[in-house]
Amino acid sequence: MSSKKNRLTIAAFLFVAVLIPVFIVISAKSQFGLDEMMGPELDAGFITTWPETVDGMLKVAEVTKDDLVYDLGCGDGRIVIAAAQKYGAKGVGIDLNPKRIEEANANARAAKVENLVQFRLGNFYKVDFSDATVVALYLPQTINYELRPILWKQLKVGSRVVSNESDMGPEWPAEKIEQVGTKTVYMWTITEEEKRKAALIPDRDDT
Repeated sequence: MSSKKNRLTIAAFLFVAVLIPVFIVISAKSQFGLDEMMGPELDAGFITTWPETVDGMLKVAEVTKDDLVYDLGCGDGRIVIAAAQKYGAKGVGIDLNPKRIEEANANARAAKVENLVQFRLGNFYKVDFSDATVVALYLPQTINYELRPILWKQLKVGSRVVSNESDMGPEWPAEKIEQVGTKTVYMWTITEEEKRKAALIPDRDDT
């Protein structure tokens, strides 16, 4: 009898041990929007940027009406929409999720800035954003690291990159680091040094 009870106890323990990780994964997917990921190319789930953080990012990047702001992984479009509303800047948002693009376009119309911003369905590893004067990012640090050489190659000298929460590693120390509420905002300016480094890096193969 004792042996049977022990087997039942072990079975119950194993069931719970398997169930807990599954529950954690499901909870994480719900919390961070990862359940809307569309496949292996979608590297980052959709997490909204707080309004005060958006304002802080635009201020740290010193956005003006003369800028063209790109948001790589734009979600609902709030960063480029805010840049258009507050500074009269033009903007382009890139996202892999058609639902996010549809939502961003609706938000632009509601904010009456659809003449200043546009949203494109695409993989930001592959798109041409070389005309950007400001690039905004809210991405995991690992993706920032992958984007770093692409930013160096594509952006012109004097262009700025601003990131919420994630830095670019020791290879590219931030020019500015500012605390915005509970978030840390980083900013870099492309210089001739980055362009020289970019010339030595092989192109990324996404085929």
